Amino acid sequence: MFDHLGFPCRDVETSVAFYSAVFAPLGMAVGLRIPTGPPGAPEVVGLGAGGHPAFWLAPGEPVTQELHVAFAAPDRAAVDAVHEAARAHGAEVLHAPRIFPEYHPGYYAVFLRDPDGHNVEAVHHTF
Repeated sequence: MFDHLGFPCRDVETSVAFYSAVFAPLGMAVGLRIPTGPPGAPEVVGLGAGGHPAFWLAPGEPVTQELHVAFAAPDRAAVDAVHEAARAHGAEVLHAPRIFPEYHPGYYAVFLRDPDGHNVEAVHHTF
């Protein structure tokens, strides 16, 4: 349904470091950087898997209401790997990996807090 998603963040490079490290087990990496001004100015950064920048971070005032973004994981091991990467990065873990039967019996996810306070998730659906 969605081709890409983006939102502003307080410090683009801090957020890029967070998402690149924590979601690396899902293939997330920097795909494109777009300058916003002279050299050294903040950039708009597109991250994604396979060179397709589908998740964009832009300089600006962060959204003050909590956003929620869930990234698809190919299997439960990838969700667990995101959890371990988050812990290694010092990220706040909101909910450690487990099945969330209130969503559906095969909903396996980890929920984290990003640098701007948003609730981000890695999820695998087993049906």
